[in-house]
This record gives sequence, structure tokens and C-alpha cells, in this order.
Amino acid sequence: MAVYFDIDYLPAFHNAVITTGFFDGVHQGHKAILQQVVTHAEKINGESVLITFEPHPRKLLFPEQPIKLITPLAPKLHYLAQAGIQHVVVVPFTRQFADLSADEYIEDFLVKKFHPRSIIIGYDHHFGHDRKGNISLLKQYQSTYSYEVVEIPAQLIDEATVSSTKIRKALDNGSVADAAHMLGRYYSIRGIVIKGKQLGRTLGYPTANILALSDEYIIPARGIYAVRVIHDGMQYGGMMSIGYNPTVTDEKTIRLEVNIFNFDKDIYDEEIEIQFIAWLRNEEKFTSLDELTKQLEKDKVNNIDILSKIV
Repeated sequence: MAVYFDIDYLPAFHNAVITTGFFDGVHQGHKAILQQVVTHAEKINGESVLITFEPHPRKLLFPEQPIKLITPLAPKLHYLAQAGIQHVVVVPFTRQFADLSADEYIEDFLVKKFHPRSIIIGYDHHFGHDRKGNISLLKQYQSTYSYEVVEIPAQLIDEATVSSTKIRKALDNGSVADAAHMLGRYYSIRGIVIKGKQLGRTLGYPTANILALSDEYIIPARGIYAVRVIHDGMQYGGMMSIGYNPTVTDEKTIRLEVNIFNFDKDIYDEEIEIQFIAWLRNEEKFTSLDELTKQLEKDKVNNIDILSKIV
């Protein structure tokens, strides 16, 4: 898959079949839409082109309403490639771009930059300044610019919209198994291993402290999770803590720590991926380190049992 970040230097796409959207999560609902794009491109011997935006438009238009992402840009591009999209154009979402009128968006952006053969779009898609553009306006320009508008079935659009909202809520609630069902894969976070207080080592459960690669990631609810850890192409089981570590500190800083099973490498400053398999329990404050250690022993037993049942 080819990725482009400068819309002034795009190749001449052959029979471009384009669609636009943010596609946060690239979840099961999105995949059904993307399959339509890929299939249509194959049908007309064309190329599939997905137009997305960076940053999320809400960050510019509604800065008072912060948004976290299911998939920041790097993992999103990875999943789009897996879906079979041939070209992704990442459009800088600036004030100038947001101020394009609906007609300018069609003529100066879609047509001049992409010369589309087909535009695959949802019935409720809006674009241009004040979101005044819609599928009806696109259809009005069909004969003028020799493209066809293909409407995505309402059911697929509704499912995709609902899924994004439900996935965010599931992660906020710690329901990572529900999120995985909607995503079609385990929710994951990529991060760098950083120095911690190394208390886990003294308890017999050394942990890798994780600094997420992007502050846009949705961090699941505080608690203990069964996870898979990917490092240097290898996969390991593990259990992860998200929270304040109330037994050992009064600090109110959320920490991400993972105990990786059967692993003893020094991986400070290296990248790992955490895949969330299941929620184990809430974060608790124990009366002693001995009580904490006994609970960690139980957690590990439960964790290994869960991991033994997944593919």
C-alpha cells in the first residue's frame, strides 16, 4: 500500500475509486465498507484510494471536546493495508481546508487532485464548510466531471458509526473482550519501555513500564488485564496493570505496567505492542505487600488459564 502526505504531489491514479473518512479503529463495520471499495476497483480495473485526515477534524473544529483514538495514524495505516486498500492519502486537516466550500471541495480537491472514476460514499456523508456538501451535491456534478457516485448502503454506514462509539465506550469501561469482538482483533497499544521504580522485581513480578507512542491512544479503564505482548516479532503472554498502584504510592499518575511471562530480556527504550485479551479485576489497594503478592499469584493463574484458551 502506498501512503501520501502531500496532496500537491500525487500520482495519476488509474480509474481511481475513492472513498473518504477518518476510519478510526478500522473495525468490522469499516471493513465491510472498505471491501466494497476494493471490489469495485477490481470490477472496473481501477485503483482503490482512501482519503483520510490528520489530525482528527474534531481537534480543529471542536478543541473543547477532546477525543482519544482507537487507532492513531501509524496502526490505522497498517490495518488499512490489511484491508486491501492500494493507496491512502493523508490530508492535513487545516483551517484552510476546513473552510473550503462544498463546491470547492468537489472541484478543487476531489476532481483536480484525484480525477475519480468512482466516488463511494455514505448516504449521510457531509463535507465542505459548515458541512453543506452531501451525496446529492456530488451526484449533481457526475456528468460535469465524468465520475459515478456509488452509495454505501445505510445499514453499513450505521453499523460503522455505532461500532466506533461502542468500541470507545467498551474500552472506557475496561470491556476489552467486547471491543475485540467489534474490532475483529484485539485492541492494542504500542509503546516504549521506560524506567520505573522496579518494585515489581522485588515482589517476584518484574514489570515493563510503558510509555504509549501516541497520547491519542484510548487507555482502557483502570484494572488488571490478561494481555499478549509482541516484542521483536515474538509473542508472549502477560498481565497488565493500568492505574495508580495505590498499595505502594499516593501519586495520582496513571501507569501502564506489564509483567511478561517467561521473559528476562533488558528491553529499556525498545518498542513493544500490548494486545488486550480480557479484563481480570479492578485495581485494589492492599494492606501490605504480602497481600499484594498473594493476589498477583492468583492473577497469574487466572491469566494463564485465559491465555491458554485463545488462538
